[in-house]
Parts: sequence; structure tokens; C-alpha cells
Amino acid sequence: MATPIIMPKFGQMTEESAIVEWLKKEGDQVAKGDILFTVETDKSVMEVESFEAGTLLKIAVKPGLMVPVQSTVGFLGKPGEAVPAVTAPAPAVPKPAAVEAGRAVPVTSSAPQPAVVQRTVEAVAPAAAPVPSAPALFRISPRAAALARDSVIDATRIKGSGPEGRVVEKDVKAYLDAKGYHQLRVSPAAKQLAAKEKLDLLSIQGSGESGRISVADVEQAVAEKPKPMSKMRQIIAQRLTQSVVTSPHFYVTVEVDMTDLVKFRAQLKEKGAPYSITDFIAQAVVLTLKEFPEVNSSTDGKATRWNSHVHLGLAVSLEQGLVVPVIRNADELTLAELNARAKDLATKARANKLASEEMTGSTFTISNMGMLDVENFTAIINPGEAAILAVSSTLKKPVVHNDQVVVRSIMKMTLSSDHRLIDGAMAARFINALKKKIEDIELWKLLTS
Repeated sequence: MATPIIMPKFGQMTEESAIVEWLKKEGDQVAKGDILFTVETDKSVMEVESFEAGTLLKIAVKPGLMVPVQSTVGFLGKPGEAVPAVTAPAPAVPKPAAVEAGRAVPVTSSAPQPAVVQRTVEAVAPAAAPVPSAPALFRISPRAAALARDSVIDATRIKGSGPEGRVVEKDVKAYLDAKGYHQLRVSPAAKQLAAKEKLDLLSIQGSGESGRISVADVEQAVAEKPKPMSKMRQIIAQRLTQSVVTSPHFYVTVEVDMTDLVKFRAQLKEKGAPYSITDFIAQAVVLTLKEFPEVNSSTDGKATRWNSHVHLGLAVSLEQGLVVPVIRNADELTLAELNARAKDLATKARANKLASEEMTGSTFTISNMGMLDVENFTAIINPGEAAILAVSSTLKKPVVHNDQVVVRSIMKMTLSSDHRLIDGAMAARFINALKKKIEDIELWKLLTS
């Protein structure tokens, strides 16, 4: 009997995932441990390997479709073996459709369209509140649809004069005349490309002589078409919006004199030591969190949870979004161990190799933009944490040092705090204690000896 291939559950909160790419084709031989496909979760792209050997008999779920975890996405077995019937899950949002001559057909425009709603008659019952009426169906005759298609325009913009608002051929002709369509100058190649990309020629601004629409103009319009956000981007947007709405943020900023630490780190580098500035900041954060357990806590607005260990999140920017690998039990690691663990996680993150447990459970996060020439910024608290530290670039600037105006290497840090847990005085004490540790060269000599 054919063996079903199941969409795995990558995290406790993951309810659905999308296949990015099948790395095997139907009919391919699959060995145990071969990568079958890649999956986009709410945090990264993960590889899914086969636990059995056999032939890939059927791919039941195509790339790009969100499906529930634990659902069947394909089958492995012996060549010619019967495959059970599987109904592929429908997309969460159905594609817009129009009604042409009494039947549903795809709309040939990229513009938002009203959904087709099938009305049914039910027994009338008292309603607690008025129910919004369903959107009207878009109706168009076959001849009108053909003319709109040949003209490469969006027919849904046309007001119909036929029965029940149906768009007929004369409506399309009147619309084309009113919009000056016949005065449009457009190259055949541009028109062909616009039709292929389902664009409306009337919405494209020509840049050629006398407003002639060229292929380049259509390509620019294609580039500006709305594109669906990746699952990762959607989840990032959802969670950070939730954080801003539910957690009252406030910010405290200090300047840290990095001059001595930069010199000390250069001396260590000459001796072959691997430490980065981020390592020193991470270690200082861990030490400071042990002094201020309130900053390492979390709340749901009703109760406070105290964390006995520091699980340190380090934000890593990827092309497809931001991920936060977590150094678990960072309070038990030496500076050298922190360095090794941070490098390993960053490498995995950029290769999309992070396991789900390596991206969850952080109690405090550092967002470091020091390498991006940023003087100052604020960060949004990750849900489930009480604060996040934004680390800016180390820049040379004139400052007063020992009552003299001198040039020093200065770095700004901003602590974003959840005001439900952390008041202003505590935030100020925390970030100044952190600043003191970073500037304490004797501390770093002791920890690197």
C-alpha cells in the first residue's frame, strides 16, 4: 500500500505551512534521508526529508498552497502501486471570478474584484443585528467579454446597461470611446505582454513619443503589481503589530564609549581570538539581566512570569525577512561559548537550516544594526518578552572626556520596554548598568584570560 507523505508540524504554534519547492518529481526514486521538498513556515524555509525509500508516486499538493499541518501532500510506494484519492486543500482565499453568460470565469484583470457569492434561500429567523448584503455578481455577455479581452482592458470597471446590470457589447464600445482608447498608441509587443500579465492598457502611462506605450512601460507596470507577502513576512507583520498594540512601548537611550573596548578587541584579534563586538554586548546583556530579573520576565497583562534562565535572541536579517535564533541558557555560557553558539546559529539562519526549537523561547532579544552605519534606532519588542535592545553603529564623534573635547568611538543603545512590567527608573538603571559593563575593560580582561 502506498505510504502517505505528511506535512510536518514545525512548531507548537504552527497550524499550516506552504511547500516552496518539490525537489523530487513524480516517478523519481527516493532514498531514506533524501530531501523531498522545502516548506515555508512562519520563521524560515525548512527541508523535509523522507523517512522511507521508494518511488514518488504522486504529488498531491503543489508549491505555494497553504495546507494544514499533518495533512497528506504526496505518496511514496512501488511503481504502479495504487494511490488513494486525495482532495487537495483549497486555498484560504479563493481567486476572484466573474460571471460570463451565466457561468463563472476567471477575471482577466489584476484589479481587486468582488467575490462571487452563491445565494441560498433559508427560513427567515429574527436577527440580532442586520447582516450586510452580499456583493453583486459581475455579469458580462460573451461578445462584450471578447471585445474587452481583445482590447486588453478591465471589463469590471464598466457599468452595464443590460438585465441585472449585465455588461453588453455596446457598453464596452461606449467605455472605450469615453476613455479615448482609440487614440492610444501602443506597440504590438507591449499589448501582447499586457494581455499576458492581465493588465489594463488604460491604466498604463506611456513614456514614448506622444505617450506611446512600450514594452518597458508594461514591464514597469508589472513590477508595480501587488504581490502576496511570504508566510514569514505575514507572520512578522502580525506579531509585531500585536506587540505594538498590546505592549505599551517606551524607550531609553544611552551613549556608550566604545573606544577602549574597540582597542581591546583589536588586540585580542591580533592574538587570534575570535570575539566580535556583538559577543561583548551579548555577554554584558546576560550579566545585566541576572541583576535585573524583571527585564527577563514576561506578562500577558494579568500575570507575570519570571524566567530563571536567560534565553538570548539575536536578530538576524535575511533576504526574506528577520529571524531570531535563540541561545538557550546563555547565562550558563562563557564568552567563548557564546561566540561559538552565536556563529553557529547565524550560519544556520542564513542557510535556512535552523530547527524550530532554535527559534523559539527567547526571553530577551538584541537587535544589532551596528554594521549598517545607523546612528540610532528603536526596536519592537518580540511578543512574550519584556524588552529588546537596539544596538546602533559605533561612530567617531567629538565628546567631553576628562574635561577635554576629544574624538571617541561612541555607540548608542536604546532599550524598548513593556511599560506594564518595567517602569522608567528600572529601564534607566538597567541600561546604565549595561553601559557600565560594556565600558569596563578590566571585566573583559578577566573574562577573556
